[in-house]
Amino acid sequence: MYLKILAHPVFTVLNFHMPMIVDLSHPLVMLQGENGSGKSTLLHSIYYALRGEQVEGYIYRLEPAEVQTAQSFLFDAEQHNPRNQLQLFKDQPEMMEFLRMASHGQVMLSLFRESFPKLPDRTILLLDEPEMALSVSNQHRILKMLKELVDQKQFRIVCATHSPVLIDAPETYVINLDRHINKNVITTDMGIEGASTIQ
Repeated sequence: MYLKILAHPVFTVLNFHMPMIVDLSHPLVMLQGENGSGKSTLLHSIYYALRGEQVEGYIYRLEPAEVQTAQSFLFDAEQHNPRNQLQLFKDQPEMMEFLRMASHGQVMLSLFRESFPKLPDRTILLLDEPEMALSVSNQHRILKMLKELVDQKQFRIVCATHSPVLIDAPETYVINLDRHINKNVITTDMGIEGASTIQ
């Protein structure tokens, strides 16, 4: 399955060449790139295309045209943190207690262990920075869980990520947005070594 983006308001501003062709044929895809490179924008664009939604200025085509898309589920680790939505669990006292006591990382792991496997077989799972708040060892754990979702439930998974654990895994297919011309990445004058970059 391929997503062909013919026009997009954000990617045009970032000076991406159109059409932009995104290979979604692999079961475990990682979107890699600098801050501001368009990873989250592309992830949300994939979500809209899979749902057949029309967004102003965004013209796309899924190929082959007759592709049958399964249920898609978008999880943004920043926006969908259950700890910030305790009202959703007011009738689940054990869950409320867990969310109050657990760390952010423990909550994220529970989503991978308890919630995602309950999604229907062949779900297309879109994850925005799923490694957020996780230690390196727990990033290895979620990689194993992602592979199990692919192998056991025939999921297709696309992650926007900065995690070398996810990006460097031999089982993943990486789309590197830094290879495109992009006017929105962090400038080199911020420096790494030498004088302070704080004004």
